[in-house]
Amino acid sequence: MDTTPLRDAHQALLDAAATVADTAPDAVPPPGEWNADQILAHVTIVNATTIAAIAAVAAGVNPTYDNRIAQDTWTIDRAIALAGGNAGLRDRIRLQGEALCALAGPMLSESELDVPVPTLLVSNNTLLVDQSVPLRDLITGLAENELPGHAAQLLALLPERIGV
Repeated sequence: MDTTPLRDAHQALLDAAATVADTAPDAVPPPGEWNADQILAHVTIVNATTIAAIAAVAAGVNPTYDNRIAQDTWTIDRAIALAGGNAGLRDRIRLQGEALCALAGPMLSESELDVPVPTLLVSNNTLLVDQSVPLRDLITGLAENELPGHAAQLLALLPERIGV
């Protein structure tokens, strides 16, 4: 599997996070939205969940994928504390991105990438997916949707620029 899109999506997210940390570290999100640290913590949990699914497939055990824990506020706050804040979260995401690219790329066979993974995806209390999804589609979805969406969410925290 070509992991270039996954690597690029992680880098774009990290670039967005660094921009927010450098220019608007105390940015207050709109009501009901997450701040930068909460977004990054959510991403670390999603990455860890994806790594766990990949590891399960590689180990030959039955994988599952459930993203609900990545939206739990207590778990998000715990992830922030464990990582030591924004810089630690960004470092963790960088390392997780490297691990995901190593695991999803040369380690897995095509048949392993096609393993159906029982998946439950929820966003903003809305059920998006409740069915088996090939492992490769979970990885592709991370690169094409999840990470770019959160990069945009981070950049939306920046103050509006006059004349832009």
